[in-house]
Amino acid sequence: MDTISKKLGDNIKRIREMKGMSQGDICRITEMDRGYISRVENGSKNPTISNLEKIAKALGVKPDELLK
Repeated sequence: MDTISKKLGDNIKRIREMKGMSQGDICRITEMDRGYISRVENGSKNPTISNLEKIAKALGVKPDELLK
């Protein structure tokens, strides 16, 4: 598994949980499929830059925060 993908997914999940949000909340805001969000979080799917920006906006962070 790509370590960057894993780190990205872990960061998205950590920030989402810290904000008390569910995957469903992210899906409603971004209009993305829950399965897609799940695969991004577990590191098996790489989001496009456009989708990364949408996820970051939904979480209220800058996109680069998700890659740290």
